[in-house]
Amino acid sequence: QLQLVESGGGLVQPGGSLRLSCAASGFTLDNYAIGWFRQAPGKERESVSCISSVFGSTYYANSVKGRFTISKDNAKNTVYLQMNSLKPEDTAVYYCAAGTFISAVCYDHHDYDYWGQGTQVTVSS
Repeated sequence: QLQLVESGGGLVQPGGSLRLSCAASGFTLDNYAIGWFRQAPGKERESVSCISSVFGSTYYANSVKGRFTISKDNAKNTVYLQMNSLKPEDTAVYYCAAGTFISAVCYDHHDYDYWGQGTQVTVSS
């Protein structure tokens, strides 16, 4: 059974940090495009960051560039999203996803096949 499980969300003050984890089971992440997406109440799901299946190129949304870092540990079959200098506008449910598509472009959530259940991130004082 293919499964993605996110963890690491929570409540943090503005300027703080969190590290989200996405553990895969039933398949090997190394062969997939991997993405982090988020959805705030009343808003559409948006891409945050991803690692493509072509050359492992990375993408970051403009709103998180310089603050968030995506990484992958193949030995642990886990993807991480390190989030620093968090802002209230980063508040959302964060989802990780895996896709079998072959492309250097990885930010379109419609391309992804498998999704985790999501983890809530709340940035508030």
